[in-house]
Amino acid sequence: MHPLVELARKSVEAHIREDTTICLPDPLPAEMSGRAGVFVCIKKRGELRGCIGTFQPSSECIGAETVMNAISAATKDPRFAPVVEEELNDLTYSVDVLSSPEKVSGLSDLNPKKYGIIVVSGFRRGLLLPDLEGVNTVEDQLRITKMKAGILPHEEVEIYRFEVIRYK
Repeated sequence: MHPLVELARKSVEAHIREDTTICLPDPLPAEMSGRAGVFVCIKKRGELRGCIGTFQPSSECIGAETVMNAISAATKDPRFAPVVEEELNDLTYSVDVLSSPEKVSGLSDLNPKKYGIIVVSGFRRGLLLPDLEGVNTVEDQLRITKMKAGILPHEEVEIYRFEVIRYK
């Protein structure tokens, strides 16, 4: 198990079992240092159970960003009830570390297998990670991301793309 994935798992388990937040390793491993947006996704028997993240860093390092987002994925994803202790042994985790978003000039700059996207219209914004099952075309990716943001299909949006390093 990659150290970031193990950190996500331990963060959720400590929070659910003991209502505590774990400390980061000292010294901090290289993959946990630096600053980046991080998404933590939790699955239960292959089905999504929670996924929360940040596309811009809001913590002092990738490790802290992972701890914060793992706990949020387990307890604050509005699509799911909070994780309970009886589920912990059935959960698997993935951690995506995001590159900085870059504005695209058109749909030809996108590839749903390689790039995640962020769409922005006024104060509304939505994000979709890359390489998701069932998202095979740029049009699918754009439609789903607009829907997540509450943006109507015909509304114009600014589009940003980013890459991820995915750890499982």
